[in-house]
Amino acid sequence: MKSMLKTAGAALALISVSSVTYATELRLSHQWSNKDIRHQVAQIVADGVAAADVDLEIKIFGSKSLFKPREQYKPLSRGLLDMTVLPLSYAGGQQPAYNLTLMPGLVKNHDHAARLSASPFMKALEEKMAADDVKVLVHGYLAGGFAGKDKCITKPEHVKGLQTRAAGKSFEQMLAGAGASIASMASSEIYNAMQTGVLQAANTSSSSFVSYRIYEQVKCYTPAGDVALWFMYQPLLINKTTFEKLTEPQQAALLAASKKAEAFYLAEAKKQDAASAKVFSDAGVEIAEMSAEDFDQWRALAQETSLKAFVEEVPDGQKLLDLALAVE
Repeated sequence: MKSMLKTAGAALALISVSSVTYATELRLSHQWSNKDIRHQVAQIVADGVAAADVDLEIKIFGSKSLFKPREQYKPLSRGLLDMTVLPLSYAGGQQPAYNLTLMPGLVKNHDHAARLSASPFMKALEEKMAADDVKVLVHGYLAGGFAGKDKCITKPEHVKGLQTRAAGKSFEQMLAGAGASIASMASSEIYNAMQTGVLQAANTSSSSFVSYRIYEQVKCYTPAGDVALWFMYQPLLINKTTFEKLTEPQQAALLAASKKAEAFYLAEAKKQDAASAKVFSDAGVEIAEMSAEDFDQWRALAQETSLKAFVEEVPDGQKLLDLALAVE
């Protein structure tokens, strides 16, 4: 009898160990601090999955601790990384179509951005991601502005001769068209570049401006306001094969948590712009405002530089641009 109980106990122990061993752990990488909205989006998904109790855990590696910011899409597409939150235009080198997700003046406001995410335009981009074995879990756009180390930037003439950071190829083309010298880097590198004098101006998201404490390095900040030139698509992605290998309950939990995270992302994104302006103002930084006339100057420049180049360089560029422009 004792022998049978011992055997049964050992079997239960094995089952217990086995259930722990085979619980799925997914690694999620991003470049931001845990105070950033994009980390919060990732955390909502991780917490939602944990609460569902489906033997699935999402382990978040923030602050570029697992992969460098611009080096996340490729390992994700190859199954070496399970999940990431990143600006999709960072992968514009692999898929030039992604450069349209950071195109000057293309997105009017946050609600327009949400409509773009639910449009045939985004479906076309998702087909390209699927070909790379990548799937979108959470859609999200963030707005942003400009910061100048020594002066305010509201119109094209203000960047002439300045070493300037832009987040993606399309903005780089437009800024170069305005006479700026371009320094390519991730937003996490702006602070050091300004501190060492490598950079005199930058544009990035409102959230990154705050998250990376750029207010410590600049004289003037032009936040997104009634008009916002800068909108960038920054989704939470998963390796498609990894997702398909999950059990149905795990997939359902992940999708439910992602839906909740997406609603949070949109609501919080709308608050980020005004909140960032307050942070910079409280730090003693001058706040500038881009007028509708300034915006029109930038958009006209973009049409002659980045939009023109996109259509010329990307085989289906005109079709994708038309799909985006069709979204009211």
